[in-house]
Amino acid sequence: MNKLFPVYKYLLFLMVFVCPSQHGKAQKSTAYEMMVDGVKVIVQPGNNEIVEIQTVIKGGVQNYPLEKQGIESLAISALTECGTATEDKNSFKDKLDRVSAWVYGNTGMDFATISMNCIKSDFDTVWPLYVSAITTPRFDEKEFNRMKQDAINNLKSQASQPDYAISKLAKETAFKGKDYAKLPEGTEETVTKITTQMAKAYYQSILTKSRLVIVVVGDMDKDELTAKLTKMLAVIPQGKIFKLKKELYSPAKNSFTTQKSELATNYIQAITGAPAPGTADFNAFVLAMRIFATRHFLEVRSKNGLSYAPGAYFDGGTSPSANFVVSTTEPNKYISVVQSLIQKIKKEGFTEEELKDMKTVYLTSFYYRQETNSAEASSFVNNEVLHDNWKRALTINDDLKKVSLKELNSVFNKYINNLTWSYRGDPVKVNPLLYTQITNTKTALPKAKVTLNKKD
Repeated sequence: MNKLFPVYKYLLFLMVFVCPSQHGKAQKSTAYEMMVDGVKVIVQPGNNEIVEIQTVIKGGVQNYPLEKQGIESLAISALTECGTATEDKNSFKDKLDRVSAWVYGNTGMDFATISMNCIKSDFDTVWPLYVSAITTPRFDEKEFNRMKQDAINNLKSQASQPDYAISKLAKETAFKGKDYAKLPEGTEETVTKITTQMAKAYYQSILTKSRLVIVVVGDMDKDELTAKLTKMLAVIPQGKIFKLKKELYSPAKNSFTTQKSELATNYIQAITGAPAPGTADFNAFVLAMRIFATRHFLEVRSKNGLSYAPGAYFDGGTSPSANFVVSTTEPNKYISVVQSLIQKIKKEGFTEEELKDMKTVYLTSFYYRQETNSAEASSFVNNEVLHDNWKRALTINDDLKKVSLKELNSVFNKYINNLTWSYRGDPVKVNPLLYTQITNTKTALPKAKVTLNKKD
């Protein structure tokens, strides 16, 4: 076990120092929710002088067609980059800079957020700027075109990055014809076609109370907060009822897609099914994939030297998936190792010690990340939007403790089956049949090239 998880000793030691700070957090007033003008507002009273507010617009890639991917990213960025009805861009940013406050937007696969962060004593200065960015954005054409050109330049830069390119190919292959094939940042082709007027009209179409959730982390008087939110929401239309769709991915067979590329190494990514957020299998699969990632790293890099940074992760969005990624000069040897690893786990299962240690490691990192109001707010947002349960952000400790070894092994066997493989590199160096004709009989892992120190 020490050989498998040498880092655990350090993380377990770290718990001694991390956990006491959580006791301080536990002394906060109880989080609560309220409805303000038809919008759910989640409030976590703070024990510091910082106020973080995140206004969420649900939908993400479900809000626009493939040919307009990138439009939400541009529209949300324009809220703070193009000024408002009462402030040009420079005036808007100068007022924020004077009090070291932030108003910014983010977009992703499932939702967009418009956030503000300031010291409580500066709230009355920052709040009007935040409201104006959301409700009366300027969409100045000159600033929008500058911002759009920056986005295009970034896309050109990303296109030359092999890690980005294989991720893009893998998603487009696995989710072809579905929402998750879209890229929130768009492509150079789609972003180029988006005009200021298109982005403005799009933003107006998604800014509806039916899509909103608001999260507040900070020491705010409830009545004052309700009054301010009521005034802001009064100018936002109700809109049609909106429900975020959840769509499972379950490939019927193994597949292999090749994209030729002149690279020094070859990049490979596999995508397969995973449990949807809010379901009984989700927590167990989170832990199973993290343990698998550790074993995957050990077998691929440490023992066989096939890749510098092999990875495996669980994307727990509305179209959830398990992912394996690797860059290697020996793709045929890699598939032999990963196939054998999967079958070994399916035959023998994980261990109680692995499960116990991973629970500790996961919770340590989770709570460590919650040290800021912004991180706390984001946790509430993710759990409310994806799991339909913001309280999961507060119960995750107890929830994960309940996961049993039987559940852990069951979910791995249930979801890690057929794999959609994508490959960028030299097609001469890979045999696609090795990736598509996977047998379920071989369990012995290849003999390791590297002998690990037994003391590790």
